[in-house]
Amino acid sequence: MTTVILAEKPDQARSYASIFKQTTKQKGYITIQDPRFFKGEAIMTWGIGHLVELCLPGHYKKEWKRWNLTNLPILPEQVEFQVPRSKQEQFNIVMNWLKKATTIIIATDPDREGENIARSIIKQAGVRDHIPIKRLWINSQENDVVREGFLQLQPGEKFMPMYEEAKARQVADWLVGMNASPLYSLLLRTKGVQDTFSVGRVQTPTLYLIYLRQKEIEAFVSEPFFELKANVDASRGSFQATYKQRLKTKEDVTALLDQHGIKGKTPGVISELTKKNKEIPSPLLHSLATLQATANRKWKYSPSNVLKTMQKLYEKKWLTYPRTESNHITQAEFSYLRKNLTGYQQLLERSFEPAYLFPRKRYVNDAKVQEHYAIIPTKKIPTASQVEKLRQDERNLYLEVVKTTLAMFAPPYKVEETKVTVDVQGLLFHTTGKIEQALGWKELFQHGASTKKKEGEQVLPPLEKGELIQARVKAKEGKTQPPPFYTEGQLIPLMKTAGKFVEDEEEQAILNEVTGIGTGATRANIIETLKSREYITIKKNNVYVTTKGKILCEAVEGNLLSKAEMTAQWELFLRKIGQGEKDSKTFIANIHTYIRQLLTDAPAHVKTMELDTSKIETSESEGIGPCPSCGAAVVQRGPVFACSKSKENNCKFVIVKKLAKKTLTDAMVKRLLTKGETAVLKGFKSKAGKSFSAALVLKEGKVEFDFTKKPTYRKKGRTNMHSSQAKGGTS
Repeated sequence: MTTVILAEKPDQARSYASIFKQTTKQKGYITIQDPRFFKGEAIMTWGIGHLVELCLPGHYKKEWKRWNLTNLPILPEQVEFQVPRSKQEQFNIVMNWLKKATTIIIATDPDREGENIARSIIKQAGVRDHIPIKRLWINSQENDVVREGFLQLQPGEKFMPMYEEAKARQVADWLVGMNASPLYSLLLRTKGVQDTFSVGRVQTPTLYLIYLRQKEIEAFVSEPFFELKANVDASRGSFQATYKQRLKTKEDVTALLDQHGIKGKTPGVISELTKKNKEIPSPLLHSLATLQATANRKWKYSPSNVLKTMQKLYEKKWLTYPRTESNHITQAEFSYLRKNLTGYQQLLERSFEPAYLFPRKRYVNDAKVQEHYAIIPTKKIPTASQVEKLRQDERNLYLEVVKTTLAMFAPPYKVEETKVTVDVQGLLFHTTGKIEQALGWKELFQHGASTKKKEGEQVLPPLEKGELIQARVKAKEGKTQPPPFYTEGQLIPLMKTAGKFVEDEEEQAILNEVTGIGTGATRANIIETLKSREYITIKKNNVYVTTKGKILCEAVEGNLLSKAEMTAQWELFLRKIGQGEKDSKTFIANIHTYIRQLLTDAPAHVKTMELDTSKIETSESEGIGPCPSCGAAVVQRGPVFACSKSKENNCKFVIVKKLAKKTLTDAMVKRLLTKGETAVLKGFKSKAGKSFSAALVLKEGKVEFDFTKKPTYRKKGRTNMHSSQAKGGTS
């Protein structure tokens, strides 16, 4: 009996292997002897993320290697997969063991992508259909949870629809990208835009949503207005009230005040006064989307950094699985949280008498937990000193999750809300005041938080209905404001609701059933793609569409690539594939039809476009630096830095933007092109996933690593490696 356990990456495999009795590390795998779990020998092996990828168009037809409008559409009858050369060695090790397996356990990440990674490897390895496959499906990396998961493995066939969904999404994205990218790049070149455009099924509709907001802002014409404010003196104090309607001119203000005989101090009366006690429950538990939005609002962290940091905390076994779209937990999680309540309180140094030791449906609802429950702390409670040693971003996110979870047990936040109407000679002014009666769960979030009151909030003096007052009415001039630019954090709820933007968490919960763009696991990556393609730029956390992004949006205007609701419908279809209700073949057939229609519609639309390409042409001509092969400018084109004269001179010079999992900046490439070498750079990763540092050098037109150079350090003003993250920047 040989049981083969397939993990997603080496670290994950090592974490799982730690629960077994007798293990031996080998090259590319770990042998396990543990009769509690397996009869005979077990082998733990792993991918390095994706070991298998879709073949490029040239694999199917030679003419598909080069971009040419006459060669479109690129629609292979049957898509095929390959193993990239850089991962062939590990794939051979995995394939060797999979072919010897009598049972296979899929232990990749418990999500669609993890299922796709494992099944793609198994299929590429040529494993026979009759080999039984089981699934490890857990929400935490804690040893006892992993142990329980291996003792209660689920049947592999249960997750086959999830694989079909992920594969359909992967193939659809490939088909759209491989056709739409050359289509629009070549069409726009006929309009004088010498650049390469990456077009995607999900990224392009997302870009278009951002473009629509920017277009609205740019078209906005500000208009003046006047607002009437009454400074009211009552018998036991003063306050301010507002006339609800805005007036357009000073003449309108004068006419209205004259009509009601209001001049200087004018008598009036408290005509309406209502008091209401409110109990406000604690926030919903965090899904990945709400945590990304909260972290961006509080600390300006990008959604991708939040996901990376949450993954680290998950691997530390401190938090549960991060890629979840649920804000609920089940009775089982509530039970262990309740048992550990004192420990969490001691960690936060926030002691309170729990008000709710029973599950409430706002937070605990088994029916609303499909694949993964909300993000919560695990049973493993770190010490205060361990938390203190975390990086700033890790600490902030960990404590945010712990506080939000604890708040579920805490007393409600209680306020007395008073609504007042003041009648000044028949002109009605309104105000609302709040008095906090009990902070309740809010006390958990007080430490280090801003105590500023929201604009317009005020504490009212004691008032009575019918009470006589004196009021001074003044006109305050203002201007209508355009809608604000989206922040990076707001893009997540924007995508989640396919453009029906809501920031309020209660409204988000109501819209949970609305299918959005992308998935919880992919949205952050889509934003990063838009940044790397130079379609959007982030300044002071606001998102702006670049000139290049605007040109693409104008090009796709009117067709389905600009319609977020259509992408959302595709996502709904994909979700139903994952639920076993729809067929993936039908979905791909629909994508084929869509591509053929795109090839018919796009040329006519682009032909009518009037473009100002001067800005893009300038950046193209200047470039980042000189091409070492032919001397022309090197420019960024999608995922590579390439010679701007590649077509005219047939110049093959190229530098990939992402080298050994490190993204090269324009500054790094400029130095490489002008000086022939860079300083020592950190953050590269080997095929085995190990980090390393090296300089880059140009040798005969090719980029190579140089391990002989030593890093240089500044003696003064040296920056802490985590300082940018502490301020919400990217590392």
